[in-house]
Amino acid sequence: MHYFVTGASGFIGGYLTSRLLAAGHLVTALVRTPEQARALARYGVRPYIGDILDKESVRRAMRRAEGVFHLAAYVRAGINDRRRAEAVNVTGTRHVLEVMRDFRVPKGVYASSLAVYGDTHSRVVDESYQGKGRLPSAYQRTKWKAHYEVALPMMHRGLPLVIALPGAVYGPGDRGDLARTIGSHLRGRLPVAPTRTAFCFAHAEDVAAGLLGAMEHGKPGESYILAGPAHQLRDVLQRAGELAGKRQGPLPLPWWALLPAAWGVQGLAFAVPPLRGAAERLRLGAGTTQLGSDARARAELGFRPRPLEEGLPDTVRSILQDLFAAS
Repeated sequence: MHYFVTGASGFIGGYLTSRLLAAGHLVTALVRTPEQARALARYGVRPYIGDILDKESVRRAMRRAEGVFHLAAYVRAGINDRRRAEAVNVTGTRHVLEVMRDFRVPKGVYASSLAVYGDTHSRVVDESYQGKGRLPSAYQRTKWKAHYEVALPMMHRGLPLVIALPGAVYGPGDRGDLARTIGSHLRGRLPVAPTRTAFCFAHAEDVAAGLLGAMEHGKPGESYILAGPAHQLRDVLQRAGELAGKRQGPLPLPWWALLPAAWGVQGLAFAVPPLRGAAERLRLGAGTTQLGSDARARAELGFRPRPLEEGLPDTVRSILQDLFAAS
């Protein structure tokens, strides 16, 4: 099969691309820089330099593809450049899916996020759930718009698209907020962690397998949560510390104690835009739960996320290597 992939040079995209190549598929990737193109070409990927904001470059790269994986996104929590988040996550998604429709590509998989459901308030939800209330981060709000205002309407109009919703994704090579949080704890810079804050954790390799399963077995027009088992963030940090030889885990900080600080910083952020990132991180940490059931993906896609005790050791080893390399 000939697959077109956006976000191939990213964290999850790298795992997916390597899996596609190992299975003997032809992969064309849209990349933004010559350096990314050269790096991917060494592994047998056909790179096209372009940008999902440039619809014509998407059109040139997607030509003759038999399947589309759209993973490219502006993912940083605490985004100050909200226009960039809107452009990449919403307009970029619209461009990719419109070109897929124009070329009549037989099937596509769009990587949304469990974060579009917002705070599930300790409830483990399924694909029929739709959250209420204002989402705290620009990433969540723009992914919500891409999910509900772009992808779903186009699916309802007949686009043969499958939506995948990963939760908190971890694994070697992660450079995102989760890896930075674990790294801060390992360096002794995060002595406390909020209670109740919890997510569903899945190893990037398992999420990549789930995305391929969505392409091969998912029903067009349907959504699948690729979320993995649920854990409190404090528990994950404690386990990571134990793997690194730390005797003391993070002390519990009542989640409600963060709310006044979150509200205060959020108010200041209206006048001082650089504070927006800190406000969003505080609000996300104040007892937020993003919990979803992956039962449907297990039953229909063969999704089998490994437990945290199996996936965390190589992640911690990778984070430690990065920390020592940077020191």
